[in-house]
Amino acid sequence: MPVIIFNPRKNSQRIKVFIPYKNFDHRKAVKAMPTSFYHYHQRLWSVLNTKENKKQLLTIVGKDYVVKDLDKVKAVEFFPLNEAQCVVLQALEQKLILKAYSPSTIKTYKSQFTQFLSFFKKSDIATLTKAEIEQYLYHLITTYNISHTKQNQMINAIKAYYEHVLGQERTFYNVQRPKKPQNIPGVLSKQEVKRIINQPNNIKHKAMLYTIYAAGLRSGELIKIRLEDIHSKDGYIFIKAAKGKKDRQTLLSPTLLNLLRQYYKVHRPSYWLFEGQDGEQYSKSSLAKVFRRAAKESGICQWATLHTLRHSFATHLVQDGVNLRIIQSLLGHNSTKTTEIYTHISDGMRKNIESPLESL
Repeated sequence: MPVIIFNPRKNSQRIKVFIPYKNFDHRKAVKAMPTSFYHYHQRLWSVLNTKENKKQLLTIVGKDYVVKDLDKVKAVEFFPLNEAQCVVLQALEQKLILKAYSPSTIKTYKSQFTQFLSFFKKSDIATLTKAEIEQYLYHLITTYNISHTKQNQMINAIKAYYEHVLGQERTFYNVQRPKKPQNIPGVLSKQEVKRIINQPNNIKHKAMLYTIYAAGLRSGELIKIRLEDIHSKDGYIFIKAAKGKKDRQTLLSPTLLNLLRQYYKVHRPSYWLFEGQDGEQYSKSSLAKVFRRAAKESGICQWATLHTLRHSFATHLVQDGVNLRIIQSLLGHNSTKTTEIYTHISDGMRKNIESPLESL
């Protein structure tokens, strides 16, 4: 079976390649390329979309390859809502706000439920049966090949309306949920992290990247840190109302504290630790641009994202022998099962473990 090289879509930053299982030499050579990355969902390798990489790929595979176009994702059909449907959608939004759902969750649920209302435009949704709802989900999966994430979002949005707005029993919505793939997150080495977070010359940008890695934060948590959340005497950062509305404490390393003091002397923020130009909360999009620029200029893997710094923080703690329950607390995970994913990617620890065969 030949190697398949997929034509990059317009403005695509990566070239995707399918390498058959038996083509060990091809896989090894592509894996060794500086910008290579394996996409677990698609079972494809990819490299940065450059003329040099295209040339190198062709050299690696020789004549044993074919070129194909990637399958386009079919957009879900949508019809504008009528006045009555808009009232239903507004009722859902109001209930979600009263129940203190996050703005991002409300936005997602509204988007999914709008599609649901559009599909059943000629039906009274208050009287829909479980079978009809399951048939709708089956239609989305088979016709549009929606991801497991979108399936769960749609189910949650539907359940929110029937349970919270109409007050129906939960058992009525006991539809089959898709299993979430157990993917191993990408992780950077300590040296790669060091190169990225030291890349910015702007002290604010550098301080933001340092804080995310040093404390294992999500991007949304970083921009919500207030000056009063930095407890320098006790050596911790207080994270207020993080994911799941949970408060927690995480690490404040001496190196980070020293950098934050230097940053404070230059920028003098008044409320938020990292403020925008007019003193407002720093935006997620701007923060993401800071990371992308630092990663690009440092020459580190192009697949890395801000969240990769959080994954790397947890993995490096595992490699350093920190107790898993402590890492769970620092990350704000509900269960150690979520944190255990980092034990599967800690090569350094595996190399130091001796098989019981050696003691027989």
